[in-house]
Amino acid sequence: MQDLWQMSAPWWHFVLRGVVIYALVTLLLRVSGKRAIGQFTPFDMILLILIGNAVQNGINGGDNSLTGAAIMAVTLIGLNYLVALGSARSRWIRGLAEGNPTLLAENGKVDQQALRRELVSNEDFLNAMRIAGCSEVAHIKRATLETNGHILIEPHEDRRG
Repeated sequence: MQDLWQMSAPWWHFVLRGVVIYALVTLLLRVSGKRAIGQFTPFDMILLILIGNAVQNGINGGDNSLTGAAIMAVTLIGLNYLVALGSARSRWIRGLAEGNPTLLAENGKVDQQALRRELVSNEDFLNAMRIAGCSEVAHIKRATLETNGHILIEPHEDRRG
């Protein structure tokens, strides 16, 4: 029964491992692009499960104690809270954690390079246009890929439909 609570390393090892793995996974998700986070597909779910499995030993160092698991859980939730708090209070931290919107089109001209860079398919862009009630690219005032992965289309007021 004591094995359930006995940690294999000092408590601060778990905190340090949690901080490093949290930062690494956050960085990898940010580098993967807005669409990977905002538009969750079955492949994204598989990827997240596999990432969780891949980093498991790195985060727990082989420790299977309940105490170590509790320390890691508190560390990860605490880090998430601090990032959310920092993002709410600082534009700089929000940009670092969440990124910035990307301009995809302006005044009827689509930036194909931005679409490719952000992994936005033409079908996704056309679907966002339909949802916004914009029937032609020429009717777009501005289109942005938001940090949550959604495409926001602003049609010219006099050119809807």
